[in-house]
Amino acid sequence: MSKNYSQLSLDERRTIYKLLEAGRSKTSIAEYLGRHRATIFREVRRNSFYHEDPFVRGYFHVNAQEFAKRRRFKLRKLIRYPEFKAFVISKLQFPWSPDQIAGYLKRLGIDGFYVCRETIYDFIYSSEGRELKLYRYLRKSFKNRRKRFTRKPRHLRGIPHELSIHNRPEDIDELQGFGHWEGDLMIFRREFGNANITSLVERQSRYTYLIKNQNRRSEPVMSKIRDKLVSLPRHSRCSVTFDRGSEFLAWKLLEKHVELGSYYCDPQTPWQKGTNENTNGRVRQFLPRKTNINEVSQVQINRICEKLHHTPRRCLNYRTPHEVFYNHLHQIEDRITCLT
Repeated sequence: MSKNYSQLSLDERRTIYKLLEAGRSKTSIAEYLGRHRATIFREVRRNSFYHEDPFVRGYFHVNAQEFAKRRRFKLRKLIRYPEFKAFVISKLQFPWSPDQIAGYLKRLGIDGFYVCRETIYDFIYSSEGRELKLYRYLRKSFKNRRKRFTRKPRHLRGIPHELSIHNRPEDIDELQGFGHWEGDLMIFRREFGNANITSLVERQSRYTYLIKNQNRRSEPVMSKIRDKLVSLPRHSRCSVTFDRGSEFLAWKLLEKHVELGSYYCDPQTPWQKGTNENTNGRVRQFLPRKTNINEVSQVQINRICEKLHHTPRRCLNYRTPHEVFYNHLHQIEDRITCLT
């Protein structure tokens, strides 16, 4: 196969789109077009349309042509004007970040020229930039750039859109139903290691479980939640709402073994699970952040739960969480008995 380093044409991009839709691999598409396989992999990676909705994202030849055209137009400024390019390279070596360079140029400019940070990143990872190894001057010197629209923080990974709190049924939001839980992780000083506590609170009764964990790995954390909830009657475990911490990403464990729905709050919105946050504040009276949780046993933690369960709450008309929780359980049992 002969090597061809010319720019891909719109016709070639149309062929790539059609063959991808037909299920062909990128390697076979490269062979069909007489291109190096790296050219096709790079084309699909750089010029795909990225969107949170999986039905919208993908490689589309018209979009790809436009993306490539814009990128070439912006890069021409750096390629055609040596003094401008030399300035950008010198500042990268200083080292300034692409964002700092772009901000400086926007404020002061050089002979009226300005480029955005994305153009500078594109130049860094262009063939010339790679030859100069400009990526070495970045704070995170990745040899290959990660896709712009998929560089998500950990708390956004692995959570389908349909599990967003905004898709949670209204009766849960309005505290009308029993058996809907909120979950959170209580962490302690780093010097004491990774041990932590999962707090689970039933929203209507404020009944609470506190579960000690040795680390923050998702499967062990979610397995303990599963074991705790599966011991309850089916109608008292309908849903659970978490924040977007990576420790709660193994939601399929609950879906498969407990048959309850999981929902996730928006990033940085603790008020969306206010019942849990309030309960955590009460737990901190017994287990402040400075506590060496390694020295606290699960038995001792269970005693704290009992104190919480038997303390009257104003939001419950001064009944205790224990009273309200078990009153609901008895009502459920009575309804089931009547139906049978």
